[in-house]
Amino acid sequence: MKFFIVEMTYVAPIEIIRAGYPEHRAWLQNGYDLGLFLCSGPKSNPPVGGYLVARAETKSLLENMFADEPFHKAGLGTLTFTEFQPVKRASWAETWFNGGD
Repeated sequence: MKFFIVEMTYVAPIEIIRAGYPEHRAWLQNGYDLGLFLCSGPKSNPPVGGYLVARAETKSLLENMFADEPFHKAGLGTLTFTEFQPVKRASWAETWFNGGD
């Protein structure tokens, strides 16, 4: 399993982004339900995008999944996928990092 920081940068006004939160969060929930996402949230000041910690077998599988993310699909945000090695982590997260839900 590989681990990634996914960064979205909005390319639309925040009012348009906020209107899309329900659809975006429903899409995110699918990733949580599949056990692929650990945490996510918006950049808070200024609100110009967001971050997500994810796992996937390959970067291309994760990129393919994000092809259907509503903001990206509508051209409202751009994505960056950065693979990283989580060598130190909180004990409560061990199950997720070791492949469990």
